Amino acid sequence: MAGVAGKLQKDNRRSIMATQPNQALPNGYRLNEYTIVRKIGGGGFSLVYLARDDANLPVAIKEYLPGALVLRTEGSVVVQANSTENNNIFRHGMKCFFEEGRALACINHPNVIRVVNFFRANDTVYMVMRFERGKTLQQHIQANRGSIRESFIRRVFAQLLNGLREVHTHKLLHLDIKPSNIYIRLDGSPVLIDFGAARQTLTQEESKLQPMYTPGFAAPEQYHNRERLGPWSDIYSVGASLYACLAGYPPQAADARLLNDKMVPAQVNWRGTYSAQLLETIDNCLKLNYMERPQSVFSLQKVLMDSSSMTLPRPSFLSSIKHSLTKDLF
Repeated sequence: MAGVAGKLQKDNRRSIMATQPNQALPNGYRLNEYTIVRKIGGGGFSLVYLARDDANLPVAIKEYLPGALVLRTEGSVVVQANSTENNNIFRHGMKCFFEEGRALACINHPNVIRVVNFFRANDTVYMVMRFERGKTLQQHIQANRGSIRESFIRRVFAQLLNGLREVHTHKLLHLDIKPSNIYIRLDGSPVLIDFGAARQTLTQEESKLQPMYTPGFAAPEQYHNRERLGPWSDIYSVGASLYACLAGYPPQAADARLLNDKMVPAQVNWRGTYSAQLLETIDNCLKLNYMERPQSVFSLQKVLMDSSSMTLPRPSFLSSIKHSLTKDLF
Protein backbone atom coordinates (compact mmCIF):
# COMPACT_ATOMS: atom_id res chain seq x y z
CA MET A 1 0.00 0.00 0.00
CA ALA A 2 1.39 3.37 -0.95
CA GLY A 3 1.60 6.29 1.45
CA VAL A 4 3.87 7.26 4.29
CA ALA A 5 1.61 5.83 6.97
CA GLY A 6 0.55 2.64 5.20
CA LYS A 7 3.52 0.76 6.59
CA LEU A 8 1.88 0.83 10.02
CA GLN A 9 -0.30 -2.08 8.89
CA LYS A 10 2.74 -4.34 8.89
CA ASP A 11 4.74 -2.55 11.57
CA ASN A 12 6.54 -4.99 13.83
CA ARG A 13 6.55 -2.73 16.86
CA ARG A 14 6.08 -4.63 20.10
CA SER A 15 3.47 -3.11 22.32
CA ILE A 16 3.39 -4.26 25.92
CA MET A 17 0.14 -2.39 26.41
CA ALA A 18 -3.11 -4.30 26.45
CA THR A 19 -5.30 -2.78 23.79
CA GLN A 20 -9.02 -2.69 23.22
CA PRO A 21 -10.60 -2.64 19.78
CA ASN A 22 -11.43 0.92 18.79
CA GLN A 23 -13.73 1.94 15.98
CA ALA A 24 -12.02 3.97 13.27
CA LEU A 25 -13.58 7.12 11.92
CA PRO A 26 -15.94 6.16 9.09
CA ASN A 27 -14.98 6.61 5.44
CA GLY A 28 -16.27 9.94 4.18
CA TYR A 29 -16.27 11.51 7.65
CA ARG A 30 -15.61 15.26 7.64
CA LEU A 31 -12.82 16.13 10.10
CA ASN A 32 -12.31 19.90 10.11
CA GLU A 33 -11.23 20.74 6.55
CA TYR A 34 -10.37 17.11 5.73
CA THR A 35 -12.42 14.20 4.45
CA ILE A 36 -11.45 10.72 5.66
CA VAL A 37 -10.89 8.31 2.77
CA ARG A 38 -10.04 5.22 4.79
CA LYS A 39 -8.01 3.92 7.70
CA ILE A 40 -4.56 2.84 6.52
CA GLY A 41 -2.80 1.87 9.72
CA GLY A 42 -2.72 1.79 13.45
CA GLY A 43 -0.76 0.83 16.53
CA GLY A 44 -1.09 0.83 20.29
CA PHE A 45 -1.19 4.61 20.51
CA SER A 46 -2.84 5.84 17.32
CA LEU A 47 -4.83 5.22 14.17
CA VAL A 48 -3.74 6.58 10.80
CA TYR A 49 -6.02 7.63 7.97
CA LEU A 50 -5.67 8.59 4.35
CA ALA A 51 -7.66 11.79 3.89
CA ARG A 52 -8.07 14.61 1.39
CA ASP A 53 -8.04 18.32 2.04
CA ASP A 54 -10.32 20.91 0.45
CA ALA A 55 -7.97 21.10 -2.55
CA ASN A 56 -8.42 17.32 -2.97
CA LEU A 57 -4.78 16.69 -2.08
CA PRO A 58 -3.99 13.52 -0.10
CA VAL A 59 -2.75 13.77 3.49
CA ALA A 60 -2.08 11.27 6.26
CA ILE A 61 -3.83 11.99 9.55
CA LYS A 62 -2.70 10.39 12.79
CA GLU A 63 -5.30 10.21 15.54
CA TYR A 64 -4.18 9.90 19.16
CA LEU A 65 -6.04 6.80 20.35
CA PRO A 66 -4.22 4.72 22.99
CA GLY A 67 -6.13 1.46 23.09
CA ALA A 68 -5.25 0.70 26.70
CA LEU A 69 -6.82 3.94 27.91
CA VAL A 70 -9.76 4.84 25.69
CA LEU A 71 -12.63 3.30 23.80
CA ARG A 72 -14.68 4.63 20.91
CA THR A 73 -17.76 2.54 20.39
CA GLU A 74 -19.52 1.79 17.12
CA GLY A 75 -21.60 4.69 15.86
CA SER A 76 -19.63 7.28 17.83
CA VAL A 77 -16.73 9.53 16.87
CA VAL A 78 -16.01 10.89 20.35
CA VAL A 79 -13.10 9.37 22.29
CA GLN A 80 -13.67 8.56 25.96
CA ALA A 81 -11.37 7.20 28.64
CA ASN A 82 -12.36 3.65 29.55
CA SER A 83 -12.16 4.41 33.27
CA THR A 84 -11.92 7.37 35.61
CA GLU A 85 -8.47 6.16 36.63
CA ASN A 86 -7.21 6.23 33.03
CA ASN A 87 -8.64 9.64 32.19
CA ASN A 88 -5.74 11.62 33.67
CA ILE A 89 -3.16 9.43 31.91
CA PHE A 90 -5.03 9.84 28.63
CA ARG A 91 -5.17 13.63 29.06
CA HIS A 92 -1.47 13.79 29.84
CA GLY A 93 -0.64 11.69 26.77
CA MET A 94 -2.86 13.85 24.62
CA LYS A 95 -0.94 16.93 25.78
CA CYS A 96 2.37 15.22 24.89
CA PHE A 97 1.02 14.25 21.46
CA PHE A 98 -0.20 17.79 20.81
CA GLU A 99 3.10 19.34 21.89
CA GLU A 100 5.00 16.94 19.66
CA GLY A 101 2.80 17.96 16.75
CA ARG A 102 3.49 21.62 17.53
CA ALA A 103 7.24 20.99 17.62
CA LEU A 104 7.30 18.92 14.44
CA ALA A 105 5.25 21.54 12.60
CA CYS A 106 8.22 23.89 13.09
CA ILE A 107 10.49 21.53 11.16
CA ASN A 108 10.48 21.98 7.40
CA HIS A 109 13.19 19.67 6.11
CA PRO A 110 13.11 17.38 3.07
CA ASN A 111 14.28 14.39 5.11
CA VAL A 112 11.73 14.73 7.94
CA ILE A 113 8.02 14.02 7.57
CA ARG A 114 6.21 17.32 7.15
CA VAL A 115 3.51 18.03 9.73
CA VAL A 116 1.15 20.51 8.09
CA ASN A 117 -1.51 20.81 10.78
CA PHE A 118 -2.50 19.61 14.23
CA PHE A 119 -5.73 20.20 16.10
CA ARG A 120 -8.14 18.95 18.73
CA ALA A 121 -11.44 17.30 17.80
CA ASN A 122 -13.65 14.46 19.06
CA ASP A 123 -12.04 14.85 22.51
CA THR A 124 -8.63 13.80 21.16
CA VAL A 125 -5.80 15.20 19.02
CA TYR A 126 -4.97 14.86 15.33
CA MET A 127 -1.68 15.34 13.48
CA VAL A 128 -1.88 15.98 9.72
CA MET A 129 1.16 15.00 7.64
CA ARG A 130 2.14 15.27 4.03
CA PHE A 131 1.27 12.09 2.18
CA GLU A 132 4.39 10.54 0.65
CA ARG A 133 4.63 7.96 -2.11
CA GLY A 134 7.24 5.25 -2.05
CA LYS A 135 8.27 2.33 0.11
CA THR A 136 9.95 1.82 3.45
CA LEU A 137 13.57 0.85 3.76
CA GLN A 138 12.33 -2.30 5.49
CA GLN A 139 10.50 -3.31 2.32
CA HIS A 140 13.68 -2.71 0.31
CA ILE A 141 15.69 -4.84 2.73
CA GLN A 142 13.21 -7.71 2.51
CA ALA A 143 13.11 -7.58 -1.28
CA ASN A 144 16.86 -7.22 -1.75
CA ARG A 145 18.40 -9.12 1.13
CA GLY A 146 22.12 -9.58 0.68
CA SER A 147 22.40 -7.30 -2.33
CA ILE A 148 22.35 -3.79 -0.90
CA ARG A 149 25.23 -1.69 -2.12
CA GLU A 150 27.40 0.26 0.28
CA SER A 151 27.04 3.36 -1.89
CA PHE A 152 23.26 3.16 -1.51
CA ILE A 153 23.53 2.72 2.28
CA ARG A 154 25.88 5.66 2.65
CA ARG A 155 23.78 7.94 0.47
CA VAL A 156 20.47 7.14 2.16
CA PHE A 157 21.77 7.45 5.70
CA ALA A 158 23.88 10.55 5.05
CA GLN A 159 20.76 12.28 3.72
CA LEU A 160 18.62 10.91 6.53
CA LEU A 161 21.05 12.23 9.12
CA ASN A 162 20.57 15.71 7.66
CA GLY A 163 16.97 15.40 8.81
CA LEU A 164 17.88 13.91 12.17
CA ARG A 165 20.30 16.78 12.80
CA GLU A 166 17.42 19.17 12.26
CA VAL A 167 15.28 17.20 14.70
CA HIS A 168 17.97 17.31 17.37
CA THR A 169 18.53 21.03 16.73
CA HIS A 170 14.91 21.54 17.78
CA LYS A 171 15.69 19.63 21.00
CA LEU A 172 13.59 16.65 19.93
CA LEU A 173 14.43 12.97 19.83
CA HIS A 174 12.92 10.47 17.41
CA LEU A 175 13.25 7.36 19.63
CA ASP A 176 11.83 4.94 17.07
CA ILE A 177 14.30 4.92 14.16
CA LYS A 178 14.19 1.64 12.26
CA PRO A 179 13.95 0.60 8.60
CA SER A 180 10.14 0.63 8.66
CA ASN A 181 10.26 4.27 9.81
CA ILE A 182 12.64 5.29 7.03
CA TYR A 183 10.65 6.03 3.91
CA ILE A 184 12.26 6.00 0.46
CA ARG A 185 10.46 8.29 -1.96
CA LEU A 186 10.15 7.57 -5.65
CA ASP A 187 13.17 9.80 -6.34
CA GLY A 188 15.28 7.75 -3.90
CA SER A 189 15.43 10.37 -1.15
CA PRO A 190 14.77 9.20 2.43
CA VAL A 191 12.33 10.72 4.89
CA LEU A 192 12.14 10.03 8.62
CA ILE A 193 8.63 9.24 9.80
CA ASP A 194 6.57 8.13 12.82
CA PHE A 195 8.24 9.78 15.79
CA GLY A 196 8.07 8.01 19.14
CA ALA A 197 9.06 10.86 21.46
CA ALA A 198 5.54 11.58 22.72
CA ARG A 199 5.00 7.91 23.50
CA GLN A 200 8.30 7.80 25.39
CA THR A 201 7.39 10.93 27.36
CA LEU A 202 4.05 9.45 28.25
CA THR A 203 5.41 6.10 29.35
CA GLN A 204 8.27 7.70 31.26
CA GLU A 205 6.00 9.84 33.41
CA GLU A 206 3.14 7.43 33.91
CA SER A 207 4.25 4.15 35.42
CA LYS A 208 1.00 2.43 34.50
CA LEU A 209 2.00 2.45 30.83
CA GLN A 210 5.09 0.52 29.87
CA PRO A 211 7.14 1.85 26.97
CA MET A 212 6.69 0.90 23.35
CA TYR A 213 9.82 0.02 21.49
CA THR A 214 11.08 -2.21 18.72
CA PRO A 215 13.44 -4.96 19.90
CA GLY A 216 16.80 -4.76 18.18
CA PHE A 217 16.47 -1.07 17.29
CA ALA A 218 15.82 0.49 20.70
CA ALA A 219 18.85 1.69 22.68
CA PRO A 220 19.57 0.14 26.09
CA GLU A 221 18.52 3.34 27.86
CA GLN A 222 15.03 3.00 26.36
CA TYR A 223 14.59 -0.15 28.46
CA HIS A 224 16.24 1.18 31.62
CA ASN A 225 17.62 4.53 32.79
CA ARG A 226 15.45 6.57 30.44
CA GLU A 227 16.79 9.72 32.06
CA ARG A 228 19.91 9.04 29.95
CA LEU A 229 18.06 9.39 26.66
CA GLY A 230 19.80 11.72 24.23
CA PRO A 231 20.99 12.06 20.64
CA TRP A 232 23.16 8.98 21.24
CA SER A 233 19.95 6.99 21.70
CA ASP A 234 18.85 7.79 18.16
CA ILE A 235 22.39 7.03 16.99
CA TYR A 236 22.12 3.52 18.44
CA SER A 237 18.94 3.04 16.39
CA VAL A 238 20.69 4.34 13.27
CA GLY A 239 23.45 1.79 13.87
CA ALA A 240 20.89 -0.98 14.27
CA SER A 241 19.19 0.11 11.04
CA LEU A 242 22.53 0.04 9.23
CA TYR A 243 23.15 -3.44 10.66
CA ALA A 244 19.76 -4.56 9.36
CA CYS A 245 20.65 -3.34 5.86
CA LEU A 246 23.57 -5.78 5.87
CA ALA A 247 21.99 -8.67 7.74
CA GLY A 248 18.38 -8.48 6.60
CA TYR A 249 17.30 -8.56 10.26
CA PRO A 250 17.94 -6.44 13.38
CA PRO A 251 20.77 -7.08 15.83
CA GLN A 252 20.13 -8.80 19.14
CA ALA A 253 17.83 -6.73 21.37
CA ALA A 254 19.68 -4.37 23.69
CA ASP A 255 18.07 -5.67 26.88
CA ALA A 256 19.21 -9.21 26.01
CA ARG A 257 22.67 -7.92 25.09
CA LEU A 258 22.98 -6.37 28.53
CA LEU A 259 22.52 -9.82 30.05
CA ASN A 260 24.41 -11.90 27.50
CA ASP A 261 25.78 -10.10 24.47
CA LYS A 262 25.67 -12.55 21.56
CA MET A 263 25.59 -9.98 18.78
CA VAL A 264 28.22 -10.76 16.15
CA PRO A 265 29.97 -7.46 15.35
CA ALA A 266 29.59 -6.10 11.85
CA GLN A 267 33.38 -6.13 11.52
CA VAL A 268 33.31 -9.90 11.95
CA ASN A 269 30.20 -10.71 9.93
CA TRP A 270 30.91 -8.68 6.81
CA ARG A 271 34.68 -8.28 6.68
CA GLY A 272 35.72 -8.01 3.04
CA THR A 273 32.17 -7.44 1.82
CA TYR A 274 31.79 -3.86 3.05
CA SER A 275 34.46 -1.32 3.92
CA ALA A 276 36.20 -1.59 7.26
CA GLN A 277 35.23 2.02 7.94
CA LEU A 278 31.50 1.35 7.52
CA LEU A 279 31.63 -1.82 9.64
CA GLU A 280 33.54 -0.09 12.43
CA THR A 281 31.04 2.77 12.36
CA ILE A 282 28.11 0.38 12.76
CA ASP A 283 29.77 -1.34 15.71
CA ASN A 284 30.54 2.01 17.36
CA CYS A 285 26.91 3.09 17.04
CA LEU A 286 25.82 -0.15 18.70
CA LYS A 287 27.94 0.22 21.83
CA LEU A 288 25.89 -0.63 24.91
CA ASN A 289 27.52 2.20 26.86
CA TYR A 290 25.97 5.36 25.46
CA MET A 291 29.13 7.35 26.17
CA GLU A 292 31.11 5.13 23.79
CA ARG A 293 28.84 5.84 20.81
CA PRO A 294 29.18 8.84 18.49
CA GLN A 295 27.74 11.68 20.56
CA SER A 296 26.35 13.74 17.70
CA VAL A 297 24.71 13.12 14.37
CA PHE A 298 27.23 15.42 12.72
CA SER A 299 30.20 13.24 13.70
CA LEU A 300 28.43 10.14 12.41
CA GLN A 301 27.41 11.84 9.20
CA LYS A 302 30.99 12.91 8.44
CA VAL A 303 32.09 9.27 8.48
CA LEU A 304 29.24 8.09 6.24
CA MET A 305 29.96 10.83 3.73
CA ASP A 306 33.61 9.78 3.49
CA SER A 307 33.49 7.15 0.76
CA SER A 308 37.24 7.13 0.10
CA SER A 309 37.66 3.71 1.72
CA MET A 310 34.49 2.21 0.26
CA THR A 311 34.66 -1.27 -1.25
CA LEU A 312 33.78 -2.00 -4.84
CA PRO A 313 30.03 -1.70 -5.43
CA ARG A 314 27.91 -4.80 -5.22
CA PRO A 315 25.16 -5.55 -7.78
CA SER A 316 22.81 -2.58 -7.97
CA PHE A 317 19.15 -2.82 -7.17
CA LEU A 318 18.33 0.87 -7.61
CA SER A 319 16.59 0.13 -10.90
CA SER A 320 14.48 -2.56 -9.24
CA ILE A 321 13.51 -0.07 -6.52
CA LYS A 322 12.06 2.34 -9.06
CA HIS A 323 10.29 -0.49 -10.84
CA SER A 324 8.71 -1.87 -7.67
CA LEU A 325 7.83 1.59 -6.39
CA THR A 326 6.10 2.56 -9.60
CA LYS A 327 3.95 -0.56 -9.50
CA ASP A 328 2.66 0.35 -6.05
CA LEU A 329 1.85 4.01 -6.73
CA PHE A 330 -1.19 5.34 -4.90
